[in-house]
Amino acid sequence: MSKIYDSPAAALEDLLFDGMTIMSGGFGLSGNPESLIPEIRKSGVKDLTVVSNNAGADGFGLWMLLESRQVRKMISSYVGENKLFEQQYLSGELELELNPQGTLAERIRAGGAGIPAFYTRTGVGTIVAEGKPTEMFEGEEYVRETWLRSDLSIVKAWRADSAGNLMFRKTARNFNPNMATAGKVTVAEVEEIVPAGTFDPDAIHTPGIYVDRVVLSTVNEKRIEKRTVREREAA
Repeated sequence: MSKIYDSPAAALEDLLFDGMTIMSGGFGLSGNPESLIPEIRKSGVKDLTVVSNNAGADGFGLWMLLESRQVRKMISSYVGENKLFEQQYLSGELELELNPQGTLAERIRAGGAGIPAFYTRTGVGTIVAEGKPTEMFEGEEYVRETWLRSDLSIVKAWRADSAGNLMFRKTARNFNPNMATAGKVTVAEVEEIVPAGTFDPDAIHTPGIYVDRVVLSTVNEKRIEKRTVREREAA
């Protein structure tokens, strides 16, 4: 059966349901599944738990699902650049599980690797460790964190072959590859699809065994959250 789908809507068909957990790739606005997120919004699915480093930025990315009130809980490491995210959390409308960024990445990686729990020094003695088991290793206290897995992972890659092997570019590689391994079903939107065998095996970032569906991106805005321009030096 082919992994290539004709449209983002077709790639998500029969996968969405109320109350599900979705992992959404991206770091800031880099590597956001720009074509799949609007289709999730159109579906009307609700009470979502979304695992993502952040929730997009004002007017873009996962902001769309916050604005439509389809998200019940965010599991994230960063709230900045998104006023709506902040407002919904502070008003009690949105549940938030805030993680140190490295811990979030490792929880996702652990989910993909089948590791239910691990210990880390990060967060010991802070609100992050409240209610979690701790243990001493070599005279230091560590807090136990648990894996993260999802019903659906949506990721954005640069290129895919027809077997679902993925290549990412630069910052888009931060969370997307790990999320692709941690979903029961993984849908990848990509900028280019090539025949199987095109890639050098050493250049593949995510093997196709982790990817169930591939679709060509229909949105590739790649917005910049904050544009900083250096003042021109005097002649």
